[in-house]
Formats: sequence, structure tokens, C-alpha cells
Amino acid sequence: MKFIDEAKVSVHAGDGGDGCVAFLREKYRPKGGPSGGDGGDGGDVVFVVDANLGTLLDFKYQPLLRARGGEQGRGKQQYGKRGEDLVVRIPPGTLVYDADTGDLLGDLRQPGTRFIAAQGGHGGAGNMHFASSTNQSPRFAKPGTPGVERTLRLELRLLADVGLVGFPSVGKSSLIRRVSAARPRVADYPFTTLVPHLGVVRLDEDTTFVLADIPGLIEGAHEGAGLGHQFLRHVARTAVLVHMLDISGLTGRDPLQDFETINRELEAFDPELASKPQIVAANKIDLAEARERFPELRDTLRARGIELWPLSAATGEGIRELLREVASTWRRLREQTQHDEGTASEE
Repeated sequence: MKFIDEAKVSVHAGDGGDGCVAFLREKYRPKGGPSGGDGGDGGDVVFVVDANLGTLLDFKYQPLLRARGGEQGRGKQQYGKRGEDLVVRIPPGTLVYDADTGDLLGDLRQPGTRFIAAQGGHGGAGNMHFASSTNQSPRFAKPGTPGVERTLRLELRLLADVGLVGFPSVGKSSLIRRVSAARPRVADYPFTTLVPHLGVVRLDEDTTFVLADIPGLIEGAHEGAGLGHQFLRHVARTAVLVHMLDISGLTGRDPLQDFETINRELEAFDPELASKPQIVAANKIDLAEARERFPELRDTLRARGIELWPLSAATGEGIRELLREVASTWRRLREQTQHDEGTASEE
């Protein structure tokens, strides 16, 4: 299925039904009086978060969402039927913006969450409500109010605990394939991975976390170079970043320069991204060239207070140790967040 993480959609809630003008005429009740019922309310357009969805593709083929209007009122004090709601499934992590004002209307993360994207109009009152001692035969009723119409911009941000960042061909896809059931394409050329991939990593019976492979980061990504500008937002919700470096030297790039370049791109896109905890991994340690270069790079980063973790996504060397460090950091941050939220609620 094609991965789509942005869409624009027009939502039209149902109009309320008009109130009815009617008078009761029955045997033995020739002057029964006004009996026009109310119109039914219009249906709402409702978004419901579905954990089985992972793309906004459906909205590319259905850009107009319209709920049913309410029925008109009828005689004998019969109310019109309420319009049926239009229930639309969306993936977890969807942000809903007003396309005209840019205001954020909803951040829908939890499966089962319901969000009224457009509210239906109210049904009009029938003439039976307007009878009085001075006007016993009202010949008017209220029309229904129109349903809300608006244009929304939907933006999907993947819900992951840990994000994999780094230049193309450093081994991100190979790592996520080895540690999870995700199966991104792996090949020896840049931009093999064209969409983000999520994988569930199970370290032990008590520890699992969601890992996201973010493709296409290169210099200038925040301005649209490569693919990174399309997917950088998907690491915005992650708690920890795993920054992968290729230290084999086979690509001709300097891993230290790569490290600094990616961090500049994160900072330029969103300063909060650059402030997230990073665990730096040196991939392809199974190659002789990488083993020779590792000590120098480790000492350089250690002087900056950064620990470098050696690994090989191809052979599995060092992966267990890296995952333990990732899980420990992620768990510590989660506990701190829960503590802060508990303290805030008590205050």
C-alpha cells in the first residue's frame, strides 16, 4: 500500500431538517390546532482512530466527505429523523488542521478516539411550538440550520518510541530488519528506503519498543533536499534517536562530518529534535577498515561526552548491547515523563 502522510479534505456536515407547518384535522377534533413537528438534526462527520491503518491514502481518492441531512418535520407532531453520521477511519498519530487558518484542531493518537470534524446543523422547530393565546394558528416554522463546512489538512506523524536517523546507506534498514519484523528494502545504493518503516523490537519479555526507520536524510534536508524534508516530522514524537554512522570509509564520506551534518539538519528543522537524547552507533564494524577507524572516532566523540557503540547490522555484532542502551534510555525518559505528569496533576 502506498504511504501517504499528508492530505487535504473537505468535510460537509448534514443540514438540519426544516420544521413543519401542519394542523391537526381528525374526526371529533376539527380544530386540533398546530401539529407541525421539528426537523431532525444533521449528521456529523466523525473521525475515529483505527490502529489497523498506517496511511492517509484513502483521502487522496475521497477528498469530499459529506454526512446526511436531517429529515423535515411532519404533521401530527412527528419529528424528522436525525441524519446519519459519516464515520471515517484515520490512522493513529494524525494531526487535524484547519486548512484556512492553520489552527491545530486535534491530535489523534489513541485507537478508538472520536473527533467531530464537522458538526451537523440543528433541526428547525415546527409550528406546534409557536402556538400561544394570541396566535393559536401559527403558519410558520423555523428552517434547519446548515451543517458545518470546512477544509481540513491532515498530517500523519508516526507513533514510535525510537527513531533511526543517518545518511542513506549507513545500514538503518538492515538494522530494523534484523531486530524486528519490519522488512524495508535493502540495497547498495542511496535512497533505497522511500517511506518510513515501523518495527516492534522485543528485547525481553518485559521490554518492547517501537523503532522507526526515517529515510533520506542528507545535507539540506530541512529545505527539501533528498527525502528527509518529507519524513523528518515522523521523528518529532520519538523519545530517543539512534544516530547511525558508516565508519567503513567505503562511501568516501567522513563519519564525523556526517554526524555533525545530520544534527544541523535536525536543529534547522526543529530545535526540539536536536535536543532529544541520541545514541550514536558505528555500523559495519565487521569490516577491517571500520575496526581500524573506530578507536579514533570513539575517542573524538568521547571527548565531547558522547559514547560510540560499535555494531554490525550484517552479522549482529554489538546489536544486543546497543538495544539494551536504547531500552534503558527510553525507559528512563518514560518514567521521568510519567513522574512529571503525576506531579503536574497533583498541583
